[in-house]
Amino acid sequence: MKKFNFGELEIRKEIATALEEMGFEEPTPIQAEAIPVIMENRDVIGQAQTGTGKTAAFGIPIGEKINAKLSKVQALILTPTRELAIQVAGEISKIGRYKKIKVLPIYGGQPIDRQIRSLRMGVHVVIGTPGRTLDHLKRKTLDLSNVSIAVLDEADEMLDMGFIEDIEAILSNAPKERQTLLFSATMPAPIQKLAKNYLKNPHFVSVNKETLTVPLIEQYYYEIVRGGVKADALCRILDYENYDSVIVFCRTKRGVDELVANLQSRGYFAEGLHGDLTQAQRDKTMKAFRQGDVELLVATDVAARGLDIDRISHVINYDIPLDPEAYVHRIGRTGRAGKEGKALNLILPQEYPHLRMIEKLIKTRINKANIPTFQEVVEQQKGVIKKEIENILADGNLNSYQSIIEVLTENHSPQDIAAAALKYAFSQRETELSEIDFTGDFGNTGAKKGMVRLFITIGRQQNIALKDLVKIISEESGISASAIGHISIFDKFSFVEVPEDMAHRVINTMDRRTIKGKRISVQLARPKN
Repeated sequence: MKKFNFGELEIRKEIATALEEMGFEEPTPIQAEAIPVIMENRDVIGQAQTGTGKTAAFGIPIGEKINAKLSKVQALILTPTRELAIQVAGEISKIGRYKKIKVLPIYGGQPIDRQIRSLRMGVHVVIGTPGRTLDHLKRKTLDLSNVSIAVLDEADEMLDMGFIEDIEAILSNAPKERQTLLFSATMPAPIQKLAKNYLKNPHFVSVNKETLTVPLIEQYYYEIVRGGVKADALCRILDYENYDSVIVFCRTKRGVDELVANLQSRGYFAEGLHGDLTQAQRDKTMKAFRQGDVELLVATDVAARGLDIDRISHVINYDIPLDPEAYVHRIGRTGRAGKEGKALNLILPQEYPHLRMIEKLIKTRINKANIPTFQEVVEQQKGVIKKEIENILADGNLNSYQSIIEVLTENHSPQDIAAAALKYAFSQRETELSEIDFTGDFGNTGAKKGMVRLFITIGRQQNIALKDLVKIISEESGISASAIGHISIFDKFSFVEVPEDMAHRVINTMDRRTIKGKRISVQLARPKN
């Protein structure tokens, strides 16, 4: 079978195609170290935190190892919380989509009958919380006799939550001749004891986080409600910002090529950098960027690795990274040598959970900025062009242009000629664009001015109190508790008012969350009668 490269790792075509669609180009450090060892069927202890790419570190080998024709549970992953079970299940489902790998998360708070039906229909990978997994084993609705690989994810969290006995009971139901992987951010004595009892001659992998402080970098995000205007929004931001040189990050090689073509067609000096370019092409592009002949370098994470350029004023995440740690590496390209820098992020509504993960990792709130209006860009460009004109006047050497003015003054006033020249200058910088509405109109949701009313499918029947909702919304979305407006709680649902500019963020970080054992839905409310 032909193998495809993922960095220096060789993987099958179905997995490679899925990873490319997910935006993976090269393995993270823990993936590069752990995957080859896991593929050799060795047990592994991985000391790594969320944001290092550890899910794919065990998810890719699981995808490689699963026999899709055998409709039996072949891999078991234990996680401390239902939220993590859902997240891990989602990622492994994406990794195994082209191999048709069936993945099922099992956790408390969801009807067990539904899980039993799915198990009977046949699944390849089960991701479960210890309590619900043990419940299925006791009911004999989960058969682990075909499990060849078991994963303990965030083992220290499971220890803190008192799951150690459940884990041992579950592992005793799996075949002894299996591969066991243990991932934990810390290695307390009970975790070391667990590893000693259940892992055979494990290989140890450790990934330490780098310093995450970036004090000289201003960080902002722009909400892009519709993906179709993303490139227009980027151009509006570029026209407004006073930049020296910029790195624009895209998630995929195709995204780089498409954006470069778009920018070049609008008159920007942009070039792309990604893994498919030859070394000669890369060297030529980097030379032009260093010399200032190229202002905008559009790149993937892999291509930008190792760049050492001090004068980068802005980093723009056209696509927000899926791995929060990659965000730190990206924005570290600016603000060097004691200089200030800016990191700007274009965020689609569905990407707010990724933004929230980044904020938690860097322990910093990233402030929202409004996309500059057409009028603001024109005002900004006025200042730039005025300064450029003054510099040109100071330099002199205008004789060849004065002859054109002499001809034009026969039929036009000097003021009109100057205004026409300025208009031409603006058009050359693509500032004469039609006004684009980058904001989403929420319509009438029954909230007071400046607020949006949301409908949430949780109420008194789940013993939810007003202070609970405020705390959960604030913690999950990252907005201030004081910014949350009027709340009405009924038996089966609630209404919450939030600021208009934060509504998409709240909806997309809260929707489908599990609260008090219930998976909720968050939607725009209908107008009040």
